[in-house]
Amino acid sequence: MSTPSPRPGGLQRLGQWCARHWAVVIIGWLVALGGLHGLQNSFGGTYSDDFSLPGVQSHTGQEVLAAHAPASGGFGSQIVLHDASGPLTADSGPIGQSVTALQKLPHVLSVVNPLPAPGAPPTGALSANQSIGYITVRFQENPTLYGTGYLTGVDDAVAPMRAAGLQVEYGGPLGELARPHTKDLTSEAVGFAVAVVVLLIGFGSLIAAGLPLLSALLAVIVGLSCLSLLAIAFTFASVSPTLATMIGLGVGIDYALFLITRHRQLLMDGLDPASAAGRSVSTSGRAVVVSGCTVVIALAGLSVSRVSFIAKLGAAAMITVATAVLGAITLVPALLGLIGRRIDRFSVRTPVAEVSAVPAERGAGFWHRYARRVERRPWWFLAGGLVVIGVLTIPLFSIRLGHIDDGADPTSFTDRRAFDLISEGFGPGANGPLTIVVDQSTVPADQRSTLLTNLQHALTDVPGAASISPLQSTSDGQVLIATAISTGAPQDAVTTNLFNHLKNTALPQGRAGTSATTYLTGTTAAQLDFLELVAKRLPGIIAVVVGLAFIIILTVFRGLLVAVKAAVLNLLSIGASYGVVVAVFQWGWGGPALGVNGTVPIESYVPMMMFAIVFGLSMDYEVFLLSRVHEEWHRLGDSRDAVAHGLEITARVITCAALIMVSVFAAFILSDNIVVKMLGLGLAVSVLVDATVVRLLLVPAVLTLLGDRAWWLPRWLDRVLPNLNVEGD
Repeated sequence: MSTPSPRPGGLQRLGQWCARHWAVVIIGWLVALGGLHGLQNSFGGTYSDDFSLPGVQSHTGQEVLAAHAPASGGFGSQIVLHDASGPLTADSGPIGQSVTALQKLPHVLSVVNPLPAPGAPPTGALSANQSIGYITVRFQENPTLYGTGYLTGVDDAVAPMRAAGLQVEYGGPLGELARPHTKDLTSEAVGFAVAVVVLLIGFGSLIAAGLPLLSALLAVIVGLSCLSLLAIAFTFASVSPTLATMIGLGVGIDYALFLITRHRQLLMDGLDPASAAGRSVSTSGRAVVVSGCTVVIALAGLSVSRVSFIAKLGAAAMITVATAVLGAITLVPALLGLIGRRIDRFSVRTPVAEVSAVPAERGAGFWHRYARRVERRPWWFLAGGLVVIGVLTIPLFSIRLGHIDDGADPTSFTDRRAFDLISEGFGPGANGPLTIVVDQSTVPADQRSTLLTNLQHALTDVPGAASISPLQSTSDGQVLIATAISTGAPQDAVTTNLFNHLKNTALPQGRAGTSATTYLTGTTAAQLDFLELVAKRLPGIIAVVVGLAFIIILTVFRGLLVAVKAAVLNLLSIGASYGVVVAVFQWGWGGPALGVNGTVPIESYVPMMMFAIVFGLSMDYEVFLLSRVHEEWHRLGDSRDAVAHGLEITARVITCAALIMVSVFAAFILSDNIVVKMLGLGLAVSVLVDATVVRLLLVPAVLTLLGDRAWWLPRWLDRVLPNLNVEGD
């Protein structure tokens, strides 16, 4: 009596259904694409960088200003003026007209004219030769939230000054709003072009190479449309769509590649297209789902920071990862059903696929021989990999977190030109003034003069300060206000040191013995508070993400030491990528070649974002390799043979997938945004290190040294953990 065949699992049935009903699935995706994209164009939200954190001292100081001096509260932005032919005071008419027009704009709290009234002393908003000046405009909210349409009103208001021949540039939030908002597709185009070449080499077929690109592109566009619609209700950072595109394209192409590679081999083994698609989704598709969930969990770990700005960056990337997984298990099998057995049509070379599942046909390939070399000298390969990673990690120990100011932007941006004019006329520190706020409302009237004297003494000869204006009282007499200007640019260490000295030393000394409270506020102060909070919470993010990844690997592969190995080696590859980013951007090794103006600090949230993304992505290759090694270990019962066979089966497709992801990430180095450059380089290096040094040197060496102990799991833990079969039946 024959044993009945097991009933296909849910993923296998899904893959077969999509392959057989390919027209329904493809039309469904196209309808979703068109509908969501149309809604995005009609109602999509805008993106804005909001570093304010309720509860921190800079935010509280802003609230105090808004309550006692509304004209000094809100969000300030500078409109910088330059007259190359002479002093700005020569013809004050156009400037006065523009100031009046700016005051009439909606959401404007106050506008300060740089020109003094007749007989009045200088305002301090004119340079020594009076050729450079700036109008300070204060808004109720960050003007980037008002959308690019608001900029039209600002342009109309400053039109008289431009008509008079003055150079007019926007600094601060207005400058960010005025940046080019037309999507530059150069990075995506370059990444796609390299991916096409890699896929053609790996698959040898135009059709097989085109399917991963097509499915990934559709999935990413759908995800970006969803992100834009969510931006109606939530404030996402300006880098969010670029980050989501970068991650979505990388994982989308990789996931489709894993499925198509398995599908082509099953076709060669004699299965019909629908059955092959179903089996591919049931096996490699299951690994894709696990990998995608791991990436999403790692990105969700960013919420541990309790900083909405960072949590929403993670959420933006999660959206395109989710659509990439959905595209892989539905759209890819539908496209495979459409193509049928014509997948190797239009070949540019002899098609190849995954190594055959038949054991007798294994063992003669390059990767099998390589694995045997590692097996013979595991300590040498382990030491070699650790040396490479150690050298790359060295710069990490000198990392300096900060906020990249407008001086690093290209000169084609108006905020960069405004930054340079302010630096020329007033010094670099004038680009990031620190507003000192002293709330003396609880101080008795007879003690206020003593408080003022002590504060002025504490604010004299402050290290790193180019100037600190005298404290001035608000109209109600409850608050004192002053402005501190650093000797360096906002991103320089001297400005951070000045901020810390004022907040922690000078102001506490000045208010000592009284009930007064002091604050440092303004854009630069908010950014430095943000930096301090992020640095403090980064260890918690690392602990949560590593812990979650450890649990996932432990649950899937039922090996305690395998899970420890995965967590430790992923940390090593992340450290190496951090080191390269520090060397390039902070040390300046090759920065000018990447379009970076001088050296810059590492943007405060970049390490946190890189950690979550890299740790999640590295699990793709970890799951793909370990699933095959684990499968072979169960079949052969010999850990060394399992490592050799697993590496032989997966090395080619992992290498191909890594080259694609590296090319996609590296292409974003072409972006004008320095933060995007950092993320692009860091992610490209981490994937490259992970797929070469870690996956080809450290993992096989460590697994060989551990032997069967790698898969050991205490019985009590085995009973507690749920059972997940990542590779299906």
